Amino acid sequence: MRALKFLPLTLIFLVASCSSIKVTTDYDTTADFSKYKTFAFYKKGIDKAEISDLDKRRILKAVESEMLAKGFTKSENPDLLVNIFTKSIQKVDIYNNNFYYGWYPWYYGPNYGTQVSKYTEGTLFIDLIDANKKELAWQGIGSGALSTSGNVAKKEEKIKRFVAEIMAQYPPGTEK
Repeated sequence: MRALKFLPLTLIFLVASCSSIKVTTDYDTTADFSKYKTFAFYKKGIDKAEISDLDKRRILKAVESEMLAKGFTKSENPDLLVNIFTKSIQKVDIYNNNFYYGWYPWYYGPNYGTQVSKYTEGTLFIDLIDANKKELAWQGIGSGALSTSGNVAKKEEKIKRFVAEIMAQYPPGTEK
């Protein structure tokens, strides 16, 4: 019976901890994405990203890996410039787990109370800029909970997953 009492709380925290990455994209409908074959990173823009240099390198490494997997080559004279920037916000989720049986005010039964969960939600923007026109051709945005556990391996895996899910939407029309 005691195990059943904590089952709803366990399920809520399990679902909250497995939160997915929300991905959206936008693009120039007049752009011919088949003509883009080479890329380079837009250093001026990347330097402005307000994250640690370690995380910046992790993101750029993941982006480069995804671009190479899509058949792009890195070039000094690229078709596309890749820029990144990030945002983060503190989030609070409140779970009201009050289950009552009977009639108010003579209720009885379990009362699981209210649970508060605080976390940081991060948003990663990946911009692909037409190098000749100097115009944004495609933008992918991924949002999800950030890990604050201090586990570097988990952090690297989360960054790779963020980038992979965003880049899975490029080029337009290839959404999974």
